Amino acid sequence: MRKRIFAVLMTLALVVSLAACGKTETGKEKNTNGEETKELKEVTFVLDWTPNTNHTGVYVALEKGYYKEAGLKVKVVQPPEDGAAVLVASGGAQFGVDFQDYLVPAFSGDNQLPVTAVAGIIQHNTSGIVSLKGNGITSPKGMCGKKYATWELEIEQAMLKYLVEKDGGKFEDVTLIPSTVTDVASALQTKEVDDVWIYYAWDGIALEQQGVENDFFFFKDYDEALDYYSPVIIANNDYLKECPEEAKAFLAATKKGYEFAMENPEEAADILVKAAPELDKDIVVKSQEWLKDQYQADAPSWGVIDEKRWDAFYDWLYDNGVVKEQIPHGTGFSNDYIQ
Repeated sequence: MRKRIFAVLMTLALVVSLAACGKTETGKEKNTNGEETKELKEVTFVLDWTPNTNHTGVYVALEKGYYKEAGLKVKVVQPPEDGAAVLVASGGAQFGVDFQDYLVPAFSGDNQLPVTAVAGIIQHNTSGIVSLKGNGITSPKGMCGKKYATWELEIEQAMLKYLVEKDGGKFEDVTLIPSTVTDVASALQTKEVDDVWIYYAWDGIALEQQGVENDFFFFKDYDEALDYYSPVIIANNDYLKECPEEAKAFLAATKKGYEFAMENPEEAADILVKAAPELDKDIVVKSQEWLKDQYQADAPSWGVIDEKRWDAFYDWLYDNGVVKEQIPHGTGFSNDYIQ
């Protein structure tokens, strides 16, 4: 993975970098009288996946004109095959979406990436394991003797091994089925697998909307160290250094978008569906309603990253031998641009 990242970075280094402060848009904004108004700075924001309710605040900020009010013209793009972090690190985008667990290679080893997490989109880890109701998988040890759909990632399997054994089971009794499940309901109902790692705000809500009765447990309920940030907004380090006020303006407008989504989940859902009409509106509405209390949760305000919890997850990785060198406390995130 690191070799791929390094190769991509070397290739992208040959193209013109966008990491510098947003360039002035060709032509200026015009008011209703056709008169030119203030110039807008172009900013690129790369998603982690296809549009979903993790991203609603960004689409609200676009629709409501919050970015324009901040002097920005924001372009939302899909991620490359190697992920948002690589594009942001290369300067191909100033901001993007990633996950604290996926960012481990960016902050450790020989090929670290020049990116920083600058806002937590959702305050607590909403991922966990889902299975059909009555299949006996109501806690980690219930996975023993069952088929689990694995992405074959080191951190993923280390977490599950830890949880299963902490709960009194033996991880070797879990049957690992290499699979990237795209239809959770079908995978469970056809017995392709017995349990899947999902993010409740989307796949969990989708199962409920489809009438699929299920059992689900959150990882964070079994160990506080696994209550990490998923997802976060990351930024290019050079951009943050060279354009701190522009970065703050972007995040202030984004924060306003998420605050609107918290206060107006139904309208926010409509805005997301308008931007991505391929989405199932019923799932979007229910997901948005659930997430309105999760975006900020117990944080002092939206986006603030708790240093203790951030560090606790990386400490857990080191203590459990997942990374060879301990990631220093405070590495990889900053609240300076959101506050």
